[in-house]
Amino acid sequence: MRHATAPKIPDGFHHRGRRERLLQKIHETHGGGLVLMPTAPEMFRNRDTLYPYRPESYFHYLSGFPEPEAVLALTCDSAGKTRHILFCREKNPEREIWDGFRVGPGAASEMFAFDETFPISALNEQLPALVMNQSALLTPMGLYSDWDSTITRLLGALRTQARSGHTPPACIVDVRDVLDRMRMIKDDCEIALMRHAAAISAQAHVRAMRFARPGHFEYQVEAELQHEFMMHGAQTAYPSVVASAENACVLHYVENRRKINAGDLLLMDAGCEYQNYASDITRTFPVGRRFSAAQKDIYELVLAAQRACFDALKPGAPFRAFHDTAERVLTQGMIDLKLIKGPLDTALETGSFKRFYMHRAGHWLGLDVHDAGQYRRGEHDKTPTLLEPGMVLTVEPGCYIRADDDIPAAFHNIGVRIEDDVLITKDGIDILTSAAPKNVEEVEALCTQ
Repeated sequence: MRHATAPKIPDGFHHRGRRERLLQKIHETHGGGLVLMPTAPEMFRNRDTLYPYRPESYFHYLSGFPEPEAVLALTCDSAGKTRHILFCREKNPEREIWDGFRVGPGAASEMFAFDETFPISALNEQLPALVMNQSALLTPMGLYSDWDSTITRLLGALRTQARSGHTPPACIVDVRDVLDRMRMIKDDCEIALMRHAAAISAQAHVRAMRFARPGHFEYQVEAELQHEFMMHGAQTAYPSVVASAENACVLHYVENRRKINAGDLLLMDAGCEYQNYASDITRTFPVGRRFSAAQKDIYELVLAAQRACFDALKPGAPFRAFHDTAERVLTQGMIDLKLIKGPLDTALETGSFKRFYMHRAGHWLGLDVHDAGQYRRGEHDKTPTLLEPGMVLTVEPGCYIRADDDIPAAFHNIGVRIEDDVLITKDGIDILTSAAPKNVEEVEALCTQ
């Protein structure tokens, strides 16, 4: 499999367009206002060693700026006039010798399409003038405790100046509520990046399926996934699950330490992140041989459930529909295999199927693996969100059977999940991860090469 040429990374003017759309929404809703958005802080792994840095997703969505110690400030007045401001680290030749290149306020203005840029050290001095007399302040609350303290102290100080005619914003809103809706609909640049991430991850799964053999350890298979990610300029989007035999029945198993035996099913839930956009694939396969009869029964049941989910996905369909479809197909299959008792409607009503299938059939996907966006229209409106072109979600039914005494031995420790990334289009769906084999014949051919 050859990967397509890496897509063009969105430039500063592309991100500026997102900022303008946000400010337009704020003008329509509040008559103007101020957005303050900090990026993620650096985090220590131990002593003086930092984790690899990744910008906060909402901040990245609006700015594209990759460095820590940065704050975005966007204003819109009652006439609709906007200002795009960035506070970031100054250039520092000595620190750059140790830690690498810094953009600095001067270059950031042109590179990321800001009207004004300032050193981050000027933030506290300039915040009062930015915030006072605004009709609304939109900022993420509860995201970082230090940021919450900064905003709380600032608003308290402004309230003491009321006699001088300066007032704090009357309306304080979590800006993520507005951005969630924007992030749910991916633009062409985002789709291109996600398509590329999906292609890399699909090839990684093929590589790992060819590699896995009895006697290997789960972490050795994980290394094959990681190798493919890094060879294409990507990194893991989340800790990879490489779970053999009974480990496959643990949904978030990430230890990846067990030695794999002949005939074990191996469940791999692994996806890369490319330019901050995630992919998310799960494949399950028998190591070193073909599926046993019981393994094949469960695998084909899960595959049938996923295909039924695909049929339920289309513009205008409620998000909940494909999850309900997965439950019905899987539950009927469990009844047919005598894992649970019927009839179907009774099993669904009592939830007896949840012993073997206990999670949602999918989630939004984008800058975050479990991406921004609501599954229902609102806190008081329980109506499911309707699917629209540009939305990307996962489809991941599964079945997990532990070695309990009341279960036939042939089904013991069978854990199967099949997961793909799906783009909703105006005509239906586009399965971004279809290059990762999942038909029984294709899977067995890879595993027995």
